[in-house]
Amino acid sequence: MKPAYWARSVHKWIGLIVGVQALLWMISGVYMTVVPLEIIHGDHLAHVRGAPLEISTTRIDPASLQQRFPELTGLKLKTLVGRDVYEVRQGKRVNLVDARTGLQISPLKEADALALAKDAYQGDAPVRAVEWVTQAPQEVATRPVPMWAVHFADRGQTTLYLSPDSGELLARRHSLWRWFDFLWMFHIMDYDARSDVNNSLLRVAAISGLLFALSGAWLLFYSFRRRSAA
Repeated sequence: MKPAYWARSVHKWIGLIVGVQALLWMISGVYMTVVPLEIIHGDHLAHVRGAPLEISTTRIDPASLQQRFPELTGLKLKTLVGRDVYEVRQGKRVNLVDARTGLQISPLKEADALALAKDAYQGDAPVRAVEWVTQAPQEVATRPVPMWAVHFADRGQTTLYLSPDSGELLARRHSLWRWFDFLWMFHIMDYDARSDVNNSLLRVAAISGLLFALSGAWLLFYSFRRRSAA
């Protein structure tokens, strides 16, 4: 058989195989370029504002915390839910201690998590639900558990995830982010963790796409040669 026949067959079958994936690449690529990244990150939905500390407030001696937490690796004074607290770090472990009474307040209760979420949230929608999360959903799979999830009843179905140990805002999630994550899964062809941009499926698809382009270029060159010969 002539080389042109093989090139035409390869081009046809590869086109059938990679055509759908190429369409998904284009659809997901358009979405990623049209919707600004800061919108995807949800920066407009929640801001963490650090309240100033009162100078005249009486606080416990930080040295006493060294005795209570002998493996202390970090100490930070901050305002949280309307009161001054010490953020005590022991390696990866974090505790919150009331700066005036010395009482440990972590893990934060539901009311504290709700107050933090309302303070950070930039919209005007009411809270739909507050959830104690012990098994992280896909959208926050890399965040440490347990955590608090505060769901707001807005059009974007906004959810703010907060750490019960430090009060930190761990993640902002909303509909546009979830669509981005869904399309990103197809874009990188990682249907499990949605984070591996060097997986086998993607490499096979990329190589197939290259073969498709090369076989098409050869057919184009061959057609010009036939016209010249004629």
